[in-house]
Amino acid sequence: MSIGVIVFPGSNCDRDVQWATEGCLGMSTRRVWHEETDLSSFDAIVLPGGFSYGDYLRCGAIARFAPALQSLIDFAAKGGRVLGICNGFQVLTELGLLPGALTQNRDLHFICEDAPLKVVSQRTAWMQGYNDGALTLPIAHGEGRYQCSDDTLKQLQDDDAIALSYGNNPNGSVSDIAGITNASGSVLGLMPHPERACDPATGGTDGRRMLEALLG
Repeated sequence: MSIGVIVFPGSNCDRDVQWATEGCLGMSTRRVWHEETDLSSFDAIVLPGGFSYGDYLRCGAIARFAPALQSLIDFAAKGGRVLGICNGFQVLTELGLLPGALTQNRDLHFICEDAPLKVVSQRTAWMQGYNDGALTLPIAHGEGRYQCSDDTLKQLQDDDAIALSYGNNPNGSVSDIAGITNASGSVLGLMPHPERACDPATGGTDGRRMLEALLG
């Protein structure tokens, strides 16, 4: 079983993800250039953080047209697990695999800090390891404010698809949302960085269970 990490021009967390999944958790992982189209050898795909294509239009707007992501639509439709972290979450919303949009933080500042989080739903494998319902993960974003229509928010609530919320909303996201899944639960997008909380040497391991769910 193996994990593919899609790499765009401007990605800066692809190696962090590989260190977390392969170096810390022993999962076979390969970085996948954005022009590759064959994802058939992978059991799960990660879209890492960074600034894909420099965010020159808006976050994720150019990346959504990458050849690898056209294949990702089929991969997800077949039930393949997909994790989008930070810029990866932004890409998933632009691609239409997750609803809503990520916009500039409420106070228009880049935020880099540890964020206390609450598990809103343990419906999916991504969150089932967090039995106490709380965790702390780093955040690092300037455009992490999750927004959606009232109808979309209600649909997320009806689908039990809000996975994580902020304990102290840092960016103005609607309903304190930090991460959501699709209706089936196979796709997860979140602004916090689980890959930066896997190695005890760098402080905290709260991201481990989430990454283990890639192949879990």
